[in-house]
Amino acid sequence: MTITVRYFASLREALGSEERLAHAAGMTLGSARDMLIASDAAHAEALARGRAIRCALNQQIMDEDTAVPDGAEVAFFPPVTGG
Repeated sequence: MTITVRYFASLREALGSEERLAHAAGMTLGSARDMLIASDAAHAEALARGRAIRCALNQQIMDEDTAVPDGAEVAFFPPVTGG
């Protein structure tokens, strides 16, 4: 089982536009983030727990405790403001 992970704004610059991630039963948005943080130094820096990062599941902003179904699209992006 896999999910598609997309990155936007400064995260896209650091990590690229998207990647595939193996999906485990019971995965949440938060555990997906933790798995990515543990994968390498670039992900650890870009997605660090001290950084304000928003997450979305299938194009809807969600909390990190939201379950991720197989085949889902997960997105991470920094908070943005309009002007």
